[in-house]
Amino acid sequence: MKILISGCLLAAASALVAGCHTAENATQTAVQSAQARLVESQMATVPTTVSAPGTLHAKESTTVSAQVMGRVVQVLVHEGDAVRAGQTLAVLDDSTLRSGEQQAQAAVLAATHEQAAAQTQAALAASTLARYKQLQVEKSVSPQEMDEVSRRAQAAEAQLAAARAQVQAAKAQAASAAAMLGYTRVRAPFSGVITARMADPGALASPGVPLLQVDSAGPLQLQAAVDETQIASVRRGMKIALSIDGAPAVTSGAVAEIVPAADPASHSFLVKIDLPHDSALRAGMYGTALVATGQRQAIMAPRSAVVVRGSLNCLYALDSNGIAQLRAVTLGSAHGDQIEILSGVSAGEKLVDQPGDRDLAGKRIEVQP
Repeated sequence: MKILISGCLLAAASALVAGCHTAENATQTAVQSAQARLVESQMATVPTTVSAPGTLHAKESTTVSAQVMGRVVQVLVHEGDAVRAGQTLAVLDDSTLRSGEQQAQAAVLAATHEQAAAQTQAALAASTLARYKQLQVEKSVSPQEMDEVSRRAQAAEAQLAAARAQVQAAKAQAASAAAMLGYTRVRAPFSGVITARMADPGALASPGVPLLQVDSAGPLQLQAAVDETQIASVRRGMKIALSIDGAPAVTSGAVAEIVPAADPASHSFLVKIDLPHDSALRAGMYGTALVATGQRQAIMAPRSAVVVRGSLNCLYALDSNGIAQLRAVTLGSAHGDQIEILSGVSAGEKLVDQPGDRDLAGKRIEVQP
């Protein structure tokens, strides 16, 4: 009876071992393979940086307003339109100013006629004085007559001078009226792009009330606020790493200007950073300047190895058997085509490069030729 029981136990154990081998073989057989390029995480020396948030601006930006009061008749541009310097952007009602300009021109004409009459009188008085001087030499006129003729000549010269002054004043008034009439044409101060339109036909324009906003054409600037404790690390002309969500290709810029006075409220300095030309950049976008303050060691991986699954940043890392594991990682700052891995991956691990939308978790990765 004992022999029978021992035999049964032995048979059961043999069956269990056989079953385990069969399950293990089935598991090994079930592992699928996939081809992919592999990269490796590495320990690298990276600069210690301080983030300085900012906004993208045009190098020149201005709000255009009217210089005279008037009703808006036409607005000739829209947002996004390219304009050239001096181009008419809006037209105001000029009926009142045109009437004033015509009156000023009429005043110039009247003053010119008065000047001509005064000039004739002055010429006549001068010729009369010349004849009396000749008669005085011949002792043919009395001193009183000579004084009267001389005084009349002087009065004629004074009237001519006054008439000339009136002509100059009338011309100046006419020029002022013409200039005011010209202000009814609102013009672009420089070549650029219309970025805002704040008025439509029928609106009442007056000095200081914005009508349009014009940004200069060309590369933009990131205007970042750098804390006063870090401003000593920034120098004009130095390269600064950048992070702009809407334009990942833009990774650095050059410091163009450091405003010498700090903002008393935030205790920060405004730093203007020239950006390279990139069609993805738009004024008003948010960006961050990464001001280098030293160096440190960090785990780096190619940015192309990072994938987004749901709301998590992940990497496919290979275990000792070459099986891909999907790991959630915490990302740090980017440095060119490399990005810092704060957690989730160690230095020296093999990673799947450019996995795309493929689900590689649990698959054995074969190096793509």
